[in-house]
Amino acid sequence: MSEASSKPVKPRLYVASRTGAERGRVRLRTLSNLRWLAISGQLAALFLVYFAFGYSLPLGYCAIAIAISAVLNIVLALRYPASHRLANREASYYLAFDVLQLAALLYLTGGITNPFALMFVAPVVIAAATLNLGNTLVLAGIAFVSVSLIGIFHRPLPWPAGDMLVLPQLYQAGIWAALVIGIGFTSVYAWRIASESARMSAGLAATQLALAREHRLASLGALATAAAHELGTPLGTIAVVARELERALPANSAEVEDVRLLRDQAERCRAIIARLANPEEAMLGQAARLPLGALLDDIAAPHRGDDVAITVAVPHGDADNPVPQVWRAPELLHGLGNIIENAADFAKSEVRMQASWDAASLHVVIEDDGPGFAPEIFERIGEPYVTSRPGHHAPGDSDIDPALGEHEGMGLGFFIAKVLLEQTGGMVKAGNPPGGGARVSIVWPRGVIDGPEPPIQSEAN
Repeated sequence: MSEASSKPVKPRLYVASRTGAERGRVRLRTLSNLRWLAISGQLAALFLVYFAFGYSLPLGYCAIAIAISAVLNIVLALRYPASHRLANREASYYLAFDVLQLAALLYLTGGITNPFALMFVAPVVIAAATLNLGNTLVLAGIAFVSVSLIGIFHRPLPWPAGDMLVLPQLYQAGIWAALVIGIGFTSVYAWRIASESARMSAGLAATQLALAREHRLASLGALATAAAHELGTPLGTIAVVARELERALPANSAEVEDVRLLRDQAERCRAIIARLANPEEAMLGQAARLPLGALLDDIAAPHRGDDVAITVAVPHGDADNPVPQVWRAPELLHGLGNIIENAADFAKSEVRMQASWDAASLHVVIEDDGPGFAPEIFERIGEPYVTSRPGHHAPGDSDIDPALGEHEGMGLGFFIAKVLLEQTGGMVKAGNPPGGGARVSIVWPRGVIDGPEPPIQSEAN
């Protein structure tokens, strides 16, 4: 932990900007194919109404509007490759064109009284699912203005001669309201679903990155074991040859000390390799499992500093209820470490860790005396990319080293910690205790992290 005066000010990146940047590119081919589908449907409806039903409508003007859309598709196909991806603004322009083209067709064919006015929903929903929030709102505004204008100014609805259908103004107002509400509701719904999907995908990718790093470190043990197996035989040969040379040389020979040194160093290398070959027993020893209090103290040690005190309170065990021996699983160390670091960042002077256990479960509670979790993110604690305004406790605000390929100050710390701890079988809850500050509690069933075998998710480690 650094001094309070030297703590850097962490950037707060909000959910909308983050997810929008990630979802803000869509393939041109996707929009072109959707436009060709719309053109086909418009042509089919136009010729069916005009030629099959015999309704009078401005066929030439309608054909021009459809032809412009087709020409635009052809020009884009010739100018850009099929795999070309559009930025937010470019995609917004093309979708805005679709809205205006549809508005022109509906103006010529009855305005919002035309049943196909419902198609205004399509471009806005596509924008909500693929573009950022700003461009989606702009496109929804264009659709709203278009619906309002053609609701007032439009040519009559095509109908058989002498049998015109005139809808009451109140009914037309209801159609307008239904279109506006439908556009708003479906766009917001699509935006929320797409944003949630993007956040979860990015957050899980970050979690997998953190786990991959831990597993890479753990895999070094397997490499060391293989190296020990390969080097054991030649080092044994060196030791035997050195011993034979020591016996063959005269006791007062100048080379005896060198040969003895060579034999001692070979034996030392063999001892080191023996520890590498069996890291659980020889290298880690009893550190593979630690008493609960010692484990919590070991995890908290890197985050202690002069400005924040971290205390660990663990009951004394007895013969009937001994202190649990907990496995040092990477998921457990990384998850608890993230929560402790986050608490230390927001604490004023103290972080308290309390542990308890009974026959059914094992509990760990981490509290700090900081401002507590911010109200605006309280209902979304545990989601990725959730941050708050400066000065309030936000899950995942603790720093993560960017050099390791992870994100810094982006609301991922608590999310990663929660996923990792849940993988060890724990259940994580967060809240603000009545006395102030923030509290995170984790509960494991007995035998999961303190059983005879390591947690299932960490067996590979």
